[in-house]
Amino acid sequence: MITETIDWIHSYKANGRRPDKERMQALLTELGNPQKQVPCIHVVGTNGKGSTTAYLQALFSACGYRCGTFTSPYITCFNERMAIDGRPISNDELEELCQAIKPHLEKLEERYGRLTEFELVTALMFCYFAKEKPDLAIIEAGIGGLHDTTNCFRAQAVVCPSISFDHTETLGDSLAQIAEQKVGVLDEGVPVIFGAFQKEARAVFYAKARDTHSPTFELGKDFQLRRQEQTFDFSYHDFALENIQLAMAGRHQQDNAALAIMTTLVLTEKFPKLKPESYLGALKTVQVKGRTEWLLDNLVIDGAHNEGGIKSLRDWLTSQYSNQSVAILFAGLRRKPLESLLELLAGYDVSVTSFSFFEAEQLDNYPDSYPRVAHFEEWFQRAKADPSTLYVMTGSLYFISEVRERFLKQEKS
Repeated sequence: MITETIDWIHSYKANGRRPDKERMQALLTELGNPQKQVPCIHVVGTNGKGSTTAYLQALFSACGYRCGTFTSPYITCFNERMAIDGRPISNDELEELCQAIKPHLEKLEERYGRLTEFELVTALMFCYFAKEKPDLAIIEAGIGGLHDTTNCFRAQAVVCPSISFDHTETLGDSLAQIAEQKVGVLDEGVPVIFGAFQKEARAVFYAKARDTHSPTFELGKDFQLRRQEQTFDFSYHDFALENIQLAMAGRHQQDNAALAIMTTLVLTEKFPKLKPESYLGALKTVQVKGRTEWLLDNLVIDGAHNEGGIKSLRDWLTSQYSNQSVAILFAGLRRKPLESLLELLAGYDVSVTSFSFFEAEQLDNYPDSYPRVAHFEEWFQRAKADPSTLYVMTGSLYFISEVRERFLKQEKS
């Protein structure tokens, strides 16, 4: 049954069709406006959305709030896209939701055309949270913000970890244009918490915040983090949290966690059970699948798939493993600028491979200068045979999803 339900959802794959905010709003109106029934935080940005969402959920859940999350793409199973306190929606609940929404679609599509899959999944998510009534939900945007399907509710806060180049065909080919799309979700008076951006993106955020009379909280200006060797300290005015330890590696993860902490401080009046003494324990346990995730002591997978993500991965490798041999296996989607992403890893021993996802770049299409690995499973065996080398697998979250599934299956057999 659940396979049929998932296949039905996937049958709405966009195939070139664009999201339509008027269509989405009509659907939500038909469904009784479920997006208005639970307070939500909106997480936008190029990279770091999933990790920041996970840190936020951990902080709120640790303080006794039931906290929903909406994320994409999924790594292990579809159900994890919508969860409460880290527990994915059950198969029965998902099937029930789909059966409930089906009668509303035919009439709507006669007037507005067929939904995209992301529109359908977003509507299912809002219906799920309206039914389950968590205390709040963290909603991760899809692509951009201004025209994104998730831009259909008034947020308690908007959080943006990063602005870099990705989806330029949709969002624009300058950081200012991309930032304009991301911050386009900001409504009148809603606070915005954001990372340390380049000058042109930063200017766009401040201009939009002035227009909407929104309080701004910028990392490095309004709140600070001080990095130690394995931990970091957070400070905001008279508030300080010291020796924060994370399971996920990299400076970018410290930034993401700092944004989550700042967001809770901004929202403390609305959520008075938030207690910072619970934060250290909560943050320490957060591990998002496929984000600097260790499969073996010397094998790590990371879903970096654009310029910002690859740079963060490279910076982590440089800072932590400069004296160790590092071998990288890369596979990406054909719609991405793969040659330029590979060039960012210059200086490392980089090989390329492919995987079964329909948008994966074929092995023969990579530049001849990179050694080819016919079957990515070879990397598992190489890592086991050579414990002195750090083996890295990266290039796409879809690649990492497949890698992770295959590795765990092999380890069980």
